[in-house]
Amino acid sequence: MARAALDWSVKNLAERAKVGEATIRRFERDRAEPIHSTAAAICSALEAAGVEFIAENGGGAGVRLRKQAKNSVGQSGP
Repeated sequence: MARAALDWSVKNLAERAKVGEATIRRFERDRAEPIHSTAAAICSALEAAGVEFIAENGGGAGVRLRKQAKNSVGQSGP
């Protein structure tokens, strides 16, 4: 879901996380659990791009994109 929210390809995520494309595909297809360091690298790459992971809260875990900062054009300074 996170990769789709960013409109990233498997290749794009693999490059940003510095892992193999096959690793991403296996993980997304539930064919393998990534080792901790690989999962951390994937999460870090997604979070750096603005993804927020939502913990299980009774409605299920999820993801969302962080709100963008408001454009300061036309606003006066502090």
